[in-house]
This record gives sequence, C-alpha cells and structure tokens, in this order.
Amino acid sequence: QVQLVESGGGLVQAGDSLRLSCAASGLTFSSKAMGWFRQAPGKEREFVAALNWSGGNTYYTDSVKGRFTISRDIAKNTAYLQMNSLKPEDTAVYYCAATRGPRVASYSSDGWNYWGQGTQVTVSS
Repeated sequence: QVQLVESGGGLVQAGDSLRLSCAASGLTFSSKAMGWFRQAPGKEREFVAALNWSGGNTYYTDSVKGRFTISRDIAKNTAYLQMNSLKPEDTAVYYCAATRGPRVASYSSDGWNYWGQGTQVTVSS
C-alpha cells in the first residue's frame, strides 16, 4: 500500500521560508517521479513543482520559479519542497504526489497516481 505523508506546513509571514516534506512508503521511491500540487480555497488543484526519478530534471510553475526548490533524499524515501520568499498568494493546502512511472508526464493532477493527505500553508501579509 502506497502512502505519502506530508509535513512542515504552518502559518508564516510574507517573506518567510518553509520546507515541506513528503515521506513515501510502499513504492520504489527511487524509480518514481515526485511532485507537489496546491489547492487554495475555491480554486482547482494546481501544479507547483516536480522532478523525474533521477532528480536531474525539475519542473516548476512560473509563479514559484526562483523561490521554490524541489528535491529528494533517496536514502530517506522523502521528497522536499523548499519554499522561500513566501507570498500571501502561496496560501493553500499543499499535496505531495507520485507517479507509477519514472518521468513527469503531466502537469495535471489527473496524470499522478498517488497522493498525500495535504498540509496547510498559510502566508500572512
């Protein structure tokens, strides 16, 4: 049974940083693409960042480029999202996701197979 468990969310002020973690179990972590999505109240879930199985290719939505960094620690079966210079518009529930395959094939949530329960990030102005 695949499990993705996010942690690290919280309430911060604009300009602060947070690091989200996603602990994975029940899958061969090193051979999966991993991603982060977010969903703000009243909005659809949107792609934030992803990386391929090798970690060598990373992808970001334009609004977070230069501020967010996705990474992974194979030994710990954990993916991370380092978020710097946070803005109020980054406020959302952040979800970790994984694919069955090794590469990022879609920026749509439909293209991802496994999901965590989400962690709330709130950025005050």
